[in-house]
Amino acid sequence: MANVTDQNADGSIERVLKIKRCAAVVKGGRRFSFAALVVVGDGKGRVGFGYGKANEVPPSVQKAQKQANRDALDVPIVEGSIPHRVVGTYGAAKVILLPANPGTGIIAGPAVRAVCEAAGIKDILTKSFSSNNPSVLVKATFDALKQLRKREDVELLRGVSL
Repeated sequence: MANVTDQNADGSIERVLKIKRCAAVVKGGRRFSFAALVVVGDGKGRVGFGYGKANEVPPSVQKAQKQANRDALDVPIVEGSIPHRVVGTYGAAKVILLPANPGTGIIAGPAVRAVCEAAGIKDILTKSFSSNNPSVLVKATFDALKQLRKREDVELLRGVSL
């Protein structure tokens, strides 16, 4: 399992979370293919993930990065943390994200930590349940991040001032 962080010239953060190798047995021996799970973010509230497959490792990582940039989403960040508690699920995985006080840091496992760091979240408490599969945990984390709303957005939706 690779855990490589890249800081690009434009300031974006790219982390390769998982590289999987698959072997197909053919007449001449084994033919390998590779799949890469990559998280990309700008550290300022924009983050995405991608899954790319190819016959070599570098093309699979490039495909995953391209998909991550294409499918990125904006995360509301309030004082270095998230605005409120949120629960994300995907398949069997369940991830709880809790806002934390400044100075707490990112308390999370490797997959959820990669997403939070790429998004630019500085202080957060997390807990994952039922699965430790990185691809499923990343998808559950993104499900949670999609549910986040800022206070101003909620006020507009409800038509009241909180």
